Amino acid sequence: MPIYEFYCPRCNTIYNFFSRTINTTAQPDCPRCLQVRLTRRMSSFAVTGRAKGGEDADDLPIDEHKMEQAMQTLAREAEHINEDDPRQAAALMRKLSSMTGLEMGAGMDEAIRRMERGEDPDAVEAEMGDLLENEEPFLLPGRKGGAKSRKSPPRHDETLYEL
Repeated sequence: MPIYEFYCPRCNTIYNFFSRTINTTAQPDCPRCLQVRLTRRMSSFAVTGRAKGGEDADDLPIDEHKMEQAMQTLAREAEHINEDDPRQAAALMRKLSSMTGLEMGAGMDEAIRRMERGEDPDAVEAEMGDLLENEEPFLLPGRKGGAKSRKSPPRHDETLYEL
């Protein structure tokens, strides 16, 4: 029984919808605005077909098969890393970037470089937290910048709606 995420650009909110069956075509209306058609969000653990970013984003071509293979490979490798070695975690992040074609934002790249030198991830996050929070961690190739623009991060509605 899957749970799908949908985004409303008008109220800048992400909603969760429960479905009793797999339903890749349903597109509900916003529970808050009532008339705005929501857009499906790509979850962090699965990608299907083509995804749309925000209300004014271009279509983002995503190779579903390549992404699935990359995530499976990385999940297997993550099971065997030493959690006390920041170099191994950094190498896994570099591999994610390489295998998926996603580029790291400047802040994320700097954080990974510091972890590759053996710095404690918690210390890196403590020092760079504000920069990392205000930047997209991964970018599609050719996209510039990385700073989040115009809108604040979406609000997450904790209610589980039925699809």
